[in-house]
Amino acid sequence: MSESTEKTTEKAAKATTATPPRGERKCSVEGCKRPYRAKTYCVVHYQAWRRGEIEAHKTRYKRCSKEGCKKAAGRWGFCDEHRKKGEAEAAPAT
Repeated sequence: MSESTEKTTEKAAKATTATPPRGERKCSVEGCKRPYRAKTYCVVHYQAWRRGEIEAHKTRYKRCSKEGCKKAAGRWGFCDEHRKKGEAEAAPAT
């Protein structure tokens, strides 16, 4: 019976040493000391990440491949607006 309690104690010790408590974690953006909220970012940087403003970090979704467009990409790597423009240009004139 003492063997099983030792295993559970070891597991609990590993779990607590692997990651600090949520309140002690800091934002992953260099130089930011705000507390962690989600996706390794503080509130300010998390909102910027959601808007697609943090270029150096993993994006939330695939973006349109048209230069300067930050909308979500659909089929063929373009947003709905640019894909429709491309289809209209490619359609034969009748």
